Amino acid sequence: MDRLDHLEHLDKELVDELAQVARETVRDELREQTRRQRRRAMLYGASGAVALYAGAALALALGLGLAAALPDWAAALITAGILGVVAYVLRGAARPSASRPTSEREAELAHGRTPSGAPAAAPGGMPYPPVPPVPPGTGMGAPGAPLPGTPGAAMPEPPEGRQPRPDDIDPEQPHHRA
Repeated sequence: MDRLDHLEHLDKELVDELAQVARETVRDELREQTRRQRRRAMLYGASGAVALYAGAALALALGLGLAAALPDWAAALITAGILGVVAYVLRGAARPSASRPTSEREAELAHGRTPSGAPAAAPGGMPYPPVPPVPPGTGMGAPGAPLPGTPGAAMPEPPEGRQPRPDDIDPEQPHHRA
């Protein structure tokens, strides 16, 4: 039995040593990856700063070139307009818009649904109204119909089977919005 106890002690030492080696290896690898990523991030930042200065120099050259033929204020105004248009185009390219259909959006619109699962909008831009849970014209005796005076209860039928008009609404009677 002493021999087995000695082997268990050796196993524990071996496991602890392997775990320590694995931790050190992972730590060294993470340190190296972090060092590379930090260097890459600094290079991206530097290239962005240099690109900003290059764009400013290009805008200045454009403005000076236009100033040779136009008054200075007109050259500056034209240069600012061109830069504004470029900025607008770049912003539009960077952000997906709802007006540009993608394959997913086309499929959802074909089925009459938006990405959020809501009904698609009507051609005029207004969303379709929600579908009531009970079809119109079901009487108060229908199973599942709400009782009069409760939220969601149907208005009493207008006389002579005509359609209700806005002046049929009694302002004194309580009404609820869902």
